[in-house]
Amino acid sequence: MTTLDSSPAIEAGPVLDATIGAGDGALVRVPAGGRLRIVDLFGNQAADTLLYDADDIDNRYSAFDTIREQQAVFLTTGSRLLSTRLDELAVITDDTVGRHDTIGGACAQESNVIRYGEHVRHQHACRQTFLAYGAAAGIGQRELGHNINFFMNVPVTPAGGLQFDDGLSAPGKYVELTASRDLLVLLSNCPQLNNPCNGWDPTPLQLQGWWS
Repeated sequence: MTTLDSSPAIEAGPVLDATIGAGDGALVRVPAGGRLRIVDLFGNQAADTLLYDADDIDNRYSAFDTIREQQAVFLTTGSRLLSTRLDELAVITDDTVGRHDTIGGACAQESNVIRYGEHVRHQHACRQTFLAYGAAAGIGQRELGHNINFFMNVPVTPAGGLQFDDGLSAPGKYVELTASRDLLVLLSNCPQLNNPCNGWDPTPLQLQGWWS
């Protein structure tokens, strides 16, 4: 007699499990079909993220095309993250926050000065992190574009303006991407101190990945 085991399958542990310190970053290669989870460990921490076709970094994430093709300003479960060539790079397949920004951009030393004054010129910014970690893959200034700001709350006003508000996230909330092709995921754990995107206090993030 054959007995069928009805107990639920136990998922293998992640092949990637790393903590990204406040203001630090990462460059992660995710194979097609792989899942990458970004966890907001302490709540209200912006995770500035760029996606690239691992075989052609010129085929990179396009906020414009992603917004236009889906007619949605914000990203959440089911959002298809498209490239400049309209290729699907990844899909958001799980999201416990509910809404993420892709129009607010990444902080840079130059934009910090314009927004907050000359006294912040030498504060670290996401653009520096992108360049530092992207260099290993040949990603330079020309390859940087409009990014995704996971966990960041940037409402659009009725007049079409943007405002940086307190985040919608909370400790332990996460977003999960499933790669539609071999991907490079370039992440900056935002160091911004001058607006509430990080709750005025940048904190670590966790990266977990499942793939074979």
